[in-house]
Amino acid sequence: MKSFFKKIIVAILTFEAKVLIKRKRPKIIAVTGSVGKTSTKDAIYAALKDHTYARKSQKSFNSDLGVPLSVLGIDNAWSNPLLWLKNIFDGAFTAFFAREYPEVLVLEMGVDRPGDMKKLTQWIRPDIVVLTRLPDVPAHVEYFATPDEVIEEKMYLVHALRKDGVFIYNNDDEVVRQAAEEVLQQSFGYSRYSPSHFTLSNDAVLIEKGTPVGMHSTLTHINESVVLQLRGALGVHQLYTFAAAAAVAKQFDVSLADTAKALEQYVPPAGRMRLIESREGALLIDDTYNASPTAVEQALLSLKEIPCKGRKIVVLGDMLELGRFSVGEHERIGVLAAEVADVLVTLGVRARKIAEAALENGLSEKKILQYENVDRAAEELMHRVTETDVVLIKASQGVRAERVTKKLMKHPEDAAKLLVRQGTAWQQR
Repeated sequence: MKSFFKKIIVAILTFEAKVLIKRKRPKIIAVTGSVGKTSTKDAIYAALKDHTYARKSQKSFNSDLGVPLSVLGIDNAWSNPLLWLKNIFDGAFTAFFAREYPEVLVLEMGVDRPGDMKKLTQWIRPDIVVLTRLPDVPAHVEYFATPDEVIEEKMYLVHALRKDGVFIYNNDDEVVRQAAEEVLQQSFGYSRYSPSHFTLSNDAVLIEKGTPVGMHSTLTHINESVVLQLRGALGVHQLYTFAAAAAVAKQFDVSLADTAKALEQYVPPAGRMRLIESREGALLIDDTYNASPTAVEQALLSLKEIPCKGRKIVVLGDMLELGRFSVGEHERIGVLAAEVADVLVTLGVRARKIAEAALENGLSEKKILQYENVDRAAEELMHRVTETDVVLIKASQGVRAERVTKKLMKHPEDAAKLLVRQGTAWQQR
């Protein structure tokens, strides 16, 4: 019954969104990929909002329901039938009668199951597509026969580009780079480790008073270079979002200098390598929004580069929706964790494979702690973390690892502002 009700809601809202797009004809910037979609979408919006009337997808609303909600500018009603009824009426009014409407929509578009992107591209024809990355084992591969099928599904969006559209892509990703060669429209790459139209270089951790507070890097486009600065989060992969934003902004005649200035005010999304102080004065790296193998790998590599006077404590939970790839990918992450972590804490049954692989690859048994209960792990970690430690916390959203961060953070009263899944609907789950 619930599934049937959702199908009706999706059908109605999609129809309203179609009408609205046909009536107002906004430029559509569509962001997809297996990692970094939300951060990239937010950075693009930050770069454009002072130069054009723009709207972005709410949070990570990128599904057959989330995309029409974003187009219509209405909220998710979750499990409230009365609010969904209100949404339908509000959406109809907006679709048929709204006068003011954004000139640009920045939409995040993802896939969970076969056919998802194909359905979205039946009514979304983007002017610009941004493709972040297509890793070997993407998130949500559980419902696909092979990782290649996930890639093929996401590529529907690229093929839906308008004839005069622009394709912006991660030139460091070999699969993405090969896909770009098949695109007939204008294409612009961004990168850190290979030459491209928008190239990052000289990245480093930004240190203030002996504590990491962010990242900075140089971005070069033809003969123009600027320094990009990201505060409040870490990771070279975070800087990719800035390069992508600059590439998009150029299509609207926004200079690199203006983009860099706009991004100084950018606040990274909650749960994406956000820097938070712990009760003991330790540095928490909260990366609890979700976890795919590639994202976990990036987080660990970023932690490896961070200066630390104490221990590097790595808290890793189950990576979900990996299907038959689950065991192998958890073991692969365990091998990398053994190289980075002074202490490894695992959350969940699947994450036991991380612990086993870390043990087999040289991390002492005394330095490995395994939990199935997240709240118990959080409680015990409170008594183990010291002021000189750096603690990375990452897991798939079903693990609810943000509870660990909330327990450890110095100001838990700020959780609603700093952490993911703090809304009433999530707290009741």
